[in-house]
Amino acid sequence: MGLEKYLHLDYWKALAMALQQWFVRDVLVVETLLEVVAIFICIVLGGLVARLFKPRLSRLIEGRSWQALTIGRFLGALHQVLASAVALVLLGFAMAVFQRLEASRQILNMAVSLLSAWVIIRLVTSVLRDPGWRRYIALLAWTLAALHILSLLQPMLGLLDSLGVTLGGVRISVLLIIKAVIFLTILLRLSLGASLVLEKRINNMEGLTPSIQVLLSKALKITLLATTVIVTLSSLGINLSAFAFFGGAIGVGVGFGLQKVVSNLVSGVILLLDRSIKPGDVIEIGATYGRIESLGARYVSVATRDNTEYLIPNEDLITTQVINWSFSDKLVRLKVVVGVSYDSDIHQVMRLMVAAAAGIPRVLTDPKPVCQLKNFGDSSIDMELRLWINDPENGVSNVCSAVRIAIWDTFKANGIEIPFPQRDLHIKSGFRESPEA
Repeated sequence: MGLEKYLHLDYWKALAMALQQWFVRDVLVVETLLEVVAIFICIVLGGLVARLFKPRLSRLIEGRSWQALTIGRFLGALHQVLASAVALVLLGFAMAVFQRLEASRQILNMAVSLLSAWVIIRLVTSVLRDPGWRRYIALLAWTLAALHILSLLQPMLGLLDSLGVTLGGVRISVLLIIKAVIFLTILLRLSLGASLVLEKRINNMEGLTPSIQVLLSKALKITLLATTVIVTLSSLGINLSAFAFFGGAIGVGVGFGLQKVVSNLVSGVILLLDRSIKPGDVIEIGATYGRIESLGARYVSVATRDNTEYLIPNEDLITTQVINWSFSDKLVRLKVVVGVSYDSDIHQVMRLMVAAAAGIPRVLTDPKPVCQLKNFGDSSIDMELRLWINDPENGVSNVCSAVRIAIWDTFKANGIEIPFPQRDLHIKSGFRESPEA
């Protein structure tokens, strides 16, 4: 069956005539109208009766410990389909009345079947935790059930299968695309859920380093996703060799248009393999200083102390200079340079600076701070205080600031002067007029 017949006007004229005859013969009759009226009355009464019981059911659901459990979700679904359930019971009584009167019950049977399918599907899918998946599966299942009840499932499948084209030896129809979307959505959900469970198991393995944990998690996720796509295509009867041409075209596109993306992906794998950086390390790249939160396939997430998160491409971490403050050891030495007056006692200054640094909680006593004379400057004697910390993730500038404040207070208390550049301006007095003037 091809698309040609749907392009002819005669086909649509014949279809319209058939629908008109069916409507006059089967719908515009007294028996059918009585069934429609009965269905309408049952639905309206179902809504009115459900309105009386919904407040009690709402109070039963709210404020209970089971609200987030399966029974709570079941009661929530029952609250939503209560009107349909009551209407279903009333339709059962209506069918008994029509049977007693030996009247036609064809439309009543379809209405009961449709409502029964909807109520059962909504209650069964309530066991799922994700609301989006509950709605998606319920709508899909009820659509298939409704088409089957109305005897339209096979004709609809045939129509969707007839709407298609052939590309590279593969016939792609609307039905095939719908099946692929449904299968791929379900399998992707299952594979992502499985990867999350396995990732948690990997992260709980104490014998693995953080880099290896991230590498295994990413490799596992990529493997599951690739397997999902292959299984979906195979289950639909698609020969994967037919996509060889498209694979080559994609390869060319990757080579030219996606160079940076591929470079970042490869750089991410290299970073995980050589373990130069890992989650928890404190790094500095350019003007960015912070703690690595996560290693992604394309970028590294670096959280700074001002609560800003930078996403740095993996390629930059490979090609540029990176300072890893905690690569092999978190023990870090800091330097604080201070200038003092030439009138100061250098030995006293050195002792005071070391004592000031020792009073800062984050400064380590082993190794202990040391002070050195670095240079005789133009206006001051330049001293350098060297101190150690073992928590660079808590910041470096803040501890240096605390040390400078402590030195300032100590110098003020002991009369040590911190000089600043001074310049003398000499003005010559007198003015001699030129003889030519």
